[in-house]
Amino acid sequence: MKLKNVLIVVKEIEKSRQFYHDLFGLDLLLDNDGNMILTEGLVLQDEKIWKQFLGRDIIPENNSCELYFEEKDIGAFVCKLEKLYPSIQYVNRLMTHSWGQKVIRFYDPDGNLIEVGTPMQ
Repeated sequence: MKLKNVLIVVKEIEKSRQFYHDLFGLDLLLDNDGNMILTEGLVLQDEKIWKQFLGRDIIPENNSCELYFEEKDIGAFVCKLEKLYPSIQYVNRLMTHSWGQKVIRFYDPDGNLIEVGTPMQ
């Protein structure tokens, strides 16, 4: 068995596609009417479809999982984030863990938690 994709729920799918392209360079592979598959295996699904499948409300900022990205030039990434999305909601601004890794955590426009860290090597 192989993990194929990770799906996140979004309110405005085109806005989210642009967000993940702007910050992480993810490109659109397939647009299937409320489901978008991006490069690196990230799938965006329209909130209305997800609610219909689940029959439950979506809970943004639930902090139960995160998307993790690595970036060598984290300073440049932080500058890009602040320039393109100045009103982004941070969990923590750029910090350095005791083991030396620099990380930043924030929510995407739909409350999905994202962490960007320097490579652990």
